[in-house]
Amino acid sequence: MTPRGTPRETPPANWLAAFPMQPATEAVEALLQGWMELAQRPRPDFNPKTKEGALTKHLKVYVENNVARQRGLLGMWAAEDIIGEVDPATGAMIQERRTDIVYGWNDAVQGIKLVFEFKRLGRQKKYRDHYLRDQGLGRFVTGIYSRQQAVAAMVGVLLDPEPEVVPPIRAALEQESLATALRLRKTKAGFAYARPSALFVQADFDTEHERDVALAPAHGTIRVSHFFFSFGYPTSTLKQKMSASATTL
Repeated sequence: MTPRGTPRETPPANWLAAFPMQPATEAVEALLQGWMELAQRPRPDFNPKTKEGALTKHLKVYVENNVARQRGLLGMWAAEDIIGEVDPATGAMIQERRTDIVYGWNDAVQGIKLVFEFKRLGRQKKYRDHYLRDQGLGRFVTGIYSRQQAVAAMVGVLLDPEPEVVPPIRAALEQESLATALRLRKTKAGFAYARPSALFVQADFDTEHERDVALAPAHGTIRVSHFFFSFGYPTSTLKQKMSASATTL
């Protein structure tokens, strides 16, 4: 594993030079600010028990209406943005997916559609598998998320303390079978992920993945930054045990 104190890796200059880092960074900062403001205390409709889809829709609307305006961001925000394929012969939808949150920005020469895929994360393996496999990170590898995009984001919503959730995710990425399934391109040092992130200081680490030509940007890979958002108060997936005195009543 790459220790956190190692120098930040620099992505290949040929694609990074063409990537609009400033608006992407501004979008990440706005999303994180919105999360911190909404998650600072328990709210009836925004808390660890709120379903994933509701969390992302509420967050998107809050960021768009409040944080983005404060920061003067000019891009477009969308929640559950429909992507897919239509059969030109019949007009039928062949494939349909909905991305959690996407930030779109462009000027006269460049543009981005930065997809944020959210997953609720507890300490149990079932959460880890959901985050890392076909219903999570895999959507940016063999799925149709972020077609022709150089950068995407996975966001883990922590339901348990970070030390119990995130290190096992990093350890899983070092497993050869998962690395193969995710088409991971290892770092120059031979690791499955780059830590700290080479793109965003707020991210915990990056992974880079080979993609099919139809899905990949010109340089052939997508870089996914992994963020982990916590609530502003203690959370746990463990059920509290009843005290001995309570059980005797």
